[in-house]
Amino acid sequence: MRSSRLSPAFRAFLVFALMITLFAARGQSVARNDSAFVENLKKQAMVSVDGKAKSVQEMVDMVFSFGELGFQEFETSKYLTGVLEKNGFTVERGVAGIPTAWVARWGNGSPVIALGSDIDCIPKASQKPGVAYKSPIVEGAPGHGEGHNSGQAVIIFGALAVKELMEKNHLPGTLVIWPGVAEELLGSKAWYIRDGVLKGVDACIFTHVYSGFQARYGDPGYNGMVSVQFSFDGEAAHAAGAPWRGKSALDAVELMDVGWNFKREHLKPTQRSHYVITDGGDQPNVVPSKASVWYYFRERTYPDILSMFDAGQHIAQGAALMTDTKMSYRILGAAWPPHFNKPLAVAMTANIRRVGMPEWSEADQQLARAVQKLVDAPKVDFEDGDSIKGLKTKVDSLKGSVAFSMGGGSDDIGDISWNIPTIQLLYPANIPGTKGHHWADAIAMATPIAHKGCVAGAKAIALTLIDMLTAPALLDSAKAYFTNVQTKDVHYQSFITEKDPPSIFLNKAIMETYRDKMRAFYYNPAKYKTYLEQLGISYPTLEPVAGK
Repeated sequence: MRSSRLSPAFRAFLVFALMITLFAARGQSVARNDSAFVENLKKQAMVSVDGKAKSVQEMVDMVFSFGELGFQEFETSKYLTGVLEKNGFTVERGVAGIPTAWVARWGNGSPVIALGSDIDCIPKASQKPGVAYKSPIVEGAPGHGEGHNSGQAVIIFGALAVKELMEKNHLPGTLVIWPGVAEELLGSKAWYIRDGVLKGVDACIFTHVYSGFQARYGDPGYNGMVSVQFSFDGEAAHAAGAPWRGKSALDAVELMDVGWNFKREHLKPTQRSHYVITDGGDQPNVVPSKASVWYYFRERTYPDILSMFDAGQHIAQGAALMTDTKMSYRILGAAWPPHFNKPLAVAMTANIRRVGMPEWSEADQQLARAVQKLVDAPKVDFEDGDSIKGLKTKVDSLKGSVAFSMGGGSDDIGDISWNIPTIQLLYPANIPGTKGHHWADAIAMATPIAHKGCVAGAKAIALTLIDMLTAPALLDSAKAYFTNVQTKDVHYQSFITEKDPPSIFLNKAIMETYRDKMRAFYYNPAKYKTYLEQLGISYPTLEPVAGK
């Protein structure tokens, strides 16, 4: 029988090897958390982002020129994923059953940090950048009247600056970049969560265009919502010859709308609800056999949203009974009211203060003041009481949960925020006092205002990524807040089920109408330094030129 004992010499060798391994691991841990090391990384990241300013400008301008509506962001996604693949990311396309959705990954190991920003635009918001009056690029076409053309440049070039440092310093971690497809329809993020697209992510940084520079935590006061199309099926007849033989689906739609408008009196003041008739029949002399109406039901809490949705169904059923038609409905979008992570917001705010607001030129301020006059902007911001006069010059303070909100807009980042510790960075790339969802909101979005704001945002992203990668305690705190504060008494339950497909048919007809006309105006960075130059726009153009 062979002896299983190790020789003294071999045991000594094993002990020595183990000590070397432990000392190496300890040294790596010390280096990773050493304040001087982290400070040096941050300085390098700031320089790196500044060196990418030209690339930021090109991406902002390129996506602006595509002007694609929700679920139809094909050119945008092709371009963005191409940039990411050239920089070493592995891209998975068509995630969650959405052709324009994708996930790009780079790196290995923990932590796994996701970065997201929206990419879709607004109907009928085509507008020449830098021009302070209505001047569409293509009349009637969609355009970036929300500024979603800017956010991917913020996260991509912030991430690329950090990727370079991770490679140079052998830092472990995984970066995951994703797009907010069809955010204006609240059409993708709940499906990402349902289908496990972001499974295994430790934390998420989300960005959105703003006129200030800010991070928030807790409940920011947004409404959640459910987007539903109600369809009615009746029976056609000659509208003059035999109307008594018809069953009007349009009558059902109109009766539902009347019923809902009476219902508003008995809803909480925090609600927001609005609708458009998407199908009202074909021509007046035919009793409409089919008709549809599309509703957004918004409220501050999950139970109140469900209550509104339930009321909408009952009113639709009543309209169907009154017209002897059949009713069906389909969920087109959904969003929870968001809740953002406090430890991550505190870290992000410190980095925002370090970066500071961009240095605006007099031309930037002239354009801002002209746009504010154009849209009859209020004198004071109703949220924070700040004066609205030109571009902001100071970063915003950290904000926590609102004490009370009268309700307002929605963003489906809420669904991600209730499943992953999430922070929202608001970066300064647009003009204070605009209306939102309006062609005037596109005026700044391919100008130096957007370019400078996105560079500042990319720096804040890079610095916060470095904190996440080098300070495990930060992510531990973020997880503890998520578990012990945010989700302690609130359980996430999606508005959608496995039976609800993404609404990828939306906006297809509109883009088919305008895409070829818009294609002639796609940005060509190989030929023109900026999109302003390609369009022949003097910056800023404040008044129409005589004879044009």
